[in-house]
Amino acid sequence: MYLPSSFHETRLEVLHALMRAHPLATLVTGGALGVDPLDADHLPLSLITQPAANTAADDLGVLRAHVARANPLWHKVAQAPAGVMDVLAIFHGPEAYVTPSWYPSKADTGKVVPTWNYAVVHAHGQARVIDDPAWVRAQMHTLTHHQEQARPTPWQMLDAPSEYIERMVSAVVGIEITITRLTGKFKLSQNQTASNRAGVIHGLEAETAPTQGTNEALTKLMRNAG
Repeated sequence: MYLPSSFHETRLEVLHALMRAHPLATLVTGGALGVDPLDADHLPLSLITQPAANTAADDLGVLRAHVARANPLWHKVAQAPAGVMDVLAIFHGPEAYVTPSWYPSKADTGKVVPTWNYAVVHAHGQARVIDDPAWVRAQMHTLTHHQEQARPTPWQMLDAPSEYIERMVSAVVGIEITITRLTGKFKLSQNQTASNRAGVIHGLEAETAPTQGTNEALTKLMRNAG
């Protein structure tokens, strides 16, 4: 990933926050020794972190997911050497087109062009298969609780018939990814003047639905970026 220094986000809490806010990631896998083509699956990934440990790698956390037994992804991971495969999970944060009309400098020089603001996190890690109903059930609970907790009447797994849930659990397989490296690219007009940045924020905030919610998230990141 092309990563100019002005767009490089290294704060772990900021990277983790984006991953939690946008859990549907693109999981990229390759074949053995590069023989098989690259593949991409789109999975909601639960980020699990522990209190600070002895090594920096431990602090990055792990990602957990489940896939259908019919999905060849888990067979691919299980057949990797030692049952571990290097993977890349891409978390896509808010994004928006930036029109040159929002830059005050347009009136002064006209030397402005369109661009795109966005935030992404690349999580490199090692994936392994966990074919354990208890583990899968716990992962499902964590994922649904995170998504449901803010709703007026949160759905729980206990709301469904137990035999139905058991069938659902038996139909999927767990995937766990130990994160080894995190890279964040937060392209938020950091290379622009303060007045142009303010113009972009104002322009994004002035836009109406359906982009308004995404724009609010993007302008919040822009403010936090300085």
